[in-house]
Amino acid sequence: MRNQRVIISGGGTGGHIYPALAIANGLKLRFPDMKFLFVGAKGKMEMEKVPAAGFSIVGLWISGFHRNQKFRNLLFPLKLIVSMLQSILILKKFRPNTVIGTGGFASGPLLYMASMFGIPTLIQEQNSFPGITNKLLSKKANTICVAYEGLSRFFPKDKIKITGNPVRQDLLNLTPKTSAAKDFFKLIPDRKTLLVLGGSLGARSVNQLIAEKLPYFNAQNVQVIWQCGALYFEDYKHYEYVPKVQVVPFIKQMDYAYAAADFIISRAGASSVSELCVVGKPVVFIPSPNVAEDHQTKNARAISQNEASILIEESKLNEEFESKFSELLESETLQTKLKNNIQKLAKSSATEAIVNEVETLLGT
Repeated sequence: MRNQRVIISGGGTGGHIYPALAIANGLKLRFPDMKFLFVGAKGKMEMEKVPAAGFSIVGLWISGFHRNQKFRNLLFPLKLIVSMLQSILILKKFRPNTVIGTGGFASGPLLYMASMFGIPTLIQEQNSFPGITNKLLSKKANTICVAYEGLSRFFPKDKIKITGNPVRQDLLNLTPKTSAAKDFFKLIPDRKTLLVLGGSLGARSVNQLIAEKLPYFNAQNVQVIWQCGALYFEDYKHYEYVPKVQVVPFIKQMDYAYAAADFIISRAGASSVSELCVVGKPVVFIPSPNVAEDHQTKNARAISQNEASILIEESKLNEEFESKFSELLESETLQTKLKNNIQKLAKSSATEAIVNEVETLLGT
């Protein structure tokens, strides 16, 4: 399959961007001559993250609905029409053999127009509860790759392929990187390390918790790598002067961050959960309650019910966090059980399975 051309669209959050990049890298590994173009939304984080990963990207003038600034929604019909016209021009110029969407605003108009032109399309849905964009696109898509059972209530059953969520290939074997990772973050060798992840944009309640618990972590002899998110860095950057605490808006070297960590506190977005299963470290999930159908809590519960993680609901942080985290710190038996059980849930071949589905589309 020489001279194949693929467009990949997805963005808005890391949960859409990193699966898109994982798929692109998987395809590039199998088809070295393949040409790629990413399509994102202007002003969103994919416009920075995708070029940093070595791929070209163009942006559409599209955005979602604004809950708190409803007057901005008046422009949505115009933005949608312009983005569909932009999509037509992109498709005609790049002439892709297939188009892949991983969710986010930009994937809507692009995949819709691709299907109108008869170009094979594939959707990759990360969550147990799909977003509105993928639900609408599923009617025209050729293939829908999912990570959870039971999505036939949202998507046409005959199009669904259960593949799992793709993860970055550099996360698959972290143990050899541990020493270099600790040097990279200038960590104290005899201290346990906590990695805090609130998502690519940040999480207010998680940040508030960590700021409040820094004296507790210090008393427990725990050093902290704290990704507070770009939205909150200005509010929390002064904590980088606290000994044994590193505060950053975003971690680029995630393989090193995971390799250095002894414990992880994380939100429970689908991509994060999939990565953490592969990483295989003790995890405390604090799911966001402010998402459709409370799907982060469902994601986290699916792991914790298998005795593979600790789940603390946001509303119970004050009463439960210290006791549960102290138990984790003090019990090597619990740590080992969580590590072993979460690794059993990993779908490390998800990227390969999705690449197989793309290859099938390319052959049609």
